[in-house]
Amino acid sequence: MNRRVSGILPAGKLRVSLLRRFLARLQHDARDRRIVVGPGIGLDAAAIRFGNRLLIAKTDPITLVGEEIGAYALTINANDLATMGATPRWFLATILLPAGGTTAAQASHIFRELRATCRRLQVALVGGHTEVTDAVTRPVIVGCLLGECQKGRLLTTAGARVGDALLLTKGVPIEAVSILAREQAPALRKRFSVEFIRRCRRFLENPGIGVLRDAAVALKAGGVHAMHDPTEGGLSAALYELAEAAGVGLRVEEAAVPILPEGARLCAEFRINPLGAIASGALLISADPRHESGIKRALSRAGIRAVRIGTVTPAREGVRIVTQAGQLRLFPRFEVDEIAGLLAHGPAIRTRR
Repeated sequence: MNRRVSGILPAGKLRVSLLRRFLARLQHDARDRRIVVGPGIGLDAAAIRFGNRLLIAKTDPITLVGEEIGAYALTINANDLATMGATPRWFLATILLPAGGTTAAQASHIFRELRATCRRLQVALVGGHTEVTDAVTRPVIVGCLLGECQKGRLLTTAGARVGDALLLTKGVPIEAVSILAREQAPALRKRFSVEFIRRCRRFLENPGIGVLRDAAVALKAGGVHAMHDPTEGGLSAALYELAEAAGVGLRVEEAAVPILPEGARLCAEFRINPLGAIASGALLISADPRHESGIKRALSRAGIRAVRIGTVTPAREGVRIVTQAGQLRLFPRFEVDEIAGLLAHGPAIRTRR
C-alpha cells in the first residue's frame, strides 16, 4: 500500500511539508515577546530572553542506538547549542527502559554514562524522569539541554548569506559509522576484520560525534554567519534545512564532500547513500568567504579538518550539486534517513551479496 495514499508515515523525521504545516499553526500562538528564536524548519534550538542573556533550550531523543546511549543523548543535544554560539549548562533526561528485560545493572550503566559525559562537557544533570515501560523495545533517552548565550553572539541557521563559503568539518557520515558498527555487528563480522569494526565503533569518540570544539574554534576565527549539525537525514537534510531557514540556495561540489573511508565502505556494504545517513560529528559552516582561509587555518591548528564544499546562492537556484561529471542537479533528498530505514527493515536485510 502506498504510504502517501494510506497516510502511514515512514520511520524517522516528519516530512518537511507536514512539519511546516504544523509549525505554521504554532507560530500564530506565540505571544511571549521574550521568545527570540521559536520553532522552525532547520532551527537548532529555541532562544528566550532572560535579562541581558539568552536561555537556549534544546530537546532531542536517542532512538537508533542502545549502547552508550547516555553519551549519545548529551552530546547530540550539546551540538545544537554549540551551533548557536551557546554554552551548554543544564541537562534533563527522560529515560525509558523496556519492560521484561531491563536489569538494575543496565540502568546503572546508563546513569554512569550520563554522569561521565556531563563531567566531560561541564554540564549539570538537574532532573528528568525514569520509567520501565512496554511502550519501548530498547532503551530510549529524550534529552533536554539548557544553555546560555550572550545576546550579541547568537547564531541561527537563518543567518546564511548569499555568497557565503560553505565549509564542512571532519567528514561524513561519522555517526552512521558508529551506529552500524554497534547495531549491525553480526553481519559485519562476516565481511570485516575485528579491528575494522572496533575502529568504526570508536567513531563515537574519534573523530567523535560532538562539534562543540569545532564550533568554538570557528566562531573565534570570525566571519561565521550560520552553523548547522547534520543529524538525522545526514548532509542532505542539513543542507535543505539550512537553505529553508535562511531563504537561500546552495551549490555543492560533489568532489569536495569528504566521505570518510570507513563510511564509504560500510555504506557500500549496506547499499545506502552516505549523503543521507545520520552524520553528527561534522559541522556545516556558512561564512564570509573573506574569512574562509582563517577559519580553516584555525580549525587545522586545533586538529580539525575543514574543507569548502560549496557556496550559498540565491534561493531561486535551489539546493544543487555539481556531480563528478560536471552536471548540475538537485541535491539528492531522502524521505527517511538511510540508517533509520536500514534498521527499520531488520538486521542486514540490505547487505550486498
